[in-house]
Amino acid sequence: MTTPRIAELTTAAVGGPAGHYVRAETEQAVVDAVAEADAACRPVLVVGGGSNLIAADAGFGGTVVHVASRGVTVVEDGPGAAVLEVQAGHPWDELVARTVAESLVGIEALSGIPGTTGATPVQNVGAYGQEVAQTVELVRVWDRHERRVREFGPGELGFAYRDSLLKRTTVDGAPRHVVLAVRFRLERGTEGAPVRYAELARRLGVQVGERAPLATVREAVLALRAGKGMVLDPADRDTFSTGSFFTNPVLPTADLDGRIPADAPRFPVVDAAGAPLEDRVKLSAAWLIDRAGFGKGFGLPGTRNELLDLDGAAVAGGRASLSTKHTLALTNRGGASAEDLMALARTVRDGVASVWGVQLVAEPVIVGTAV
Repeated sequence: MTTPRIAELTTAAVGGPAGHYVRAETEQAVVDAVAEADAACRPVLVVGGGSNLIAADAGFGGTVVHVASRGVTVVEDGPGAAVLEVQAGHPWDELVARTVAESLVGIEALSGIPGTTGATPVQNVGAYGQEVAQTVELVRVWDRHERRVREFGPGELGFAYRDSLLKRTTVDGAPRHVVLAVRFRLERGTEGAPVRYAELARRLGVQVGERAPLATVREAVLALRAGKGMVLDPADRDTFSTGSFFTNPVLPTADLDGRIPADAPRFPVVDAAGAPLEDRVKLSAAWLIDRAGFGKGFGLPGTRNELLDLDGAAVAGGRASLSTKHTLALTNRGGASAEDLMALARTVRDGVASVWGVQLVAEPVIVGTAV
């Protein structure tokens, strides 16, 4: 098998060669590939759909394990709910489409998110008011330290906003716990979960807290994401990205006095059980970026940040830019390197810090380079 460049395995299309490449199509193949690399003392990089990964231009000298396992098993099936066990390499949006078609409620607002199912509990993937923490029942992993298969329940996973135990024990793309399969408990019904996100509610023509038909919710989310360049499309350079590059900053409510305008978007912060945390508030990273002078498409020839007197094309030669549809995505316009994306990320991060005093945190896994 020809060893691919990491750029071929990722949606941002950057990254150099892999030292050794293994495509693992079953749970056991994943375990064997990781265990073999560990026994040989070779570094390990685990890749699924590559939608949340940026690897250095120099590549990765160890073993790249490409998790490509597929399959969905119905573990429990009752009149009120069903439990599905999904292989880590199963494409996420295929799973969401299946649950909507089968009248299973709980992940419909996560439609259109690229990547594989095994990555979702690592990041506690969320969008439009839903997070996988709300439906994950169990995650089966290979523990590289203990060299055995383990299972974690939701209470053991330490879910938080775009965070989990699985993420916190991953270093430079090398997880201690390699996800093998994920179980989701989903309610049965034809109406989606109560809509928690104002933009989605407006699109659906309902009030926040009301419900809409499952299929309608999926269609609305796909349309919203497509309008922001967040649904993969080979013909659209805005989709050559890792999606939202920066997480929405969560700050103590008391820290906002006098720093952030009262009309800036604010979102409630909830714990893994959905209970609100009254002393914390979530800001919009996209709003902060835009109001720091970085408009859509910043980085392309002819763009400028007038507020900070920055020439867009000078950052990365026009090869990398903010999406022309959404300021939160950093995109490869064709021929961009990983360092081009990092230069753009650093420029945006430092600009937001200088204007707002808020430190943005990168969401993707970044290997061999740094923001």
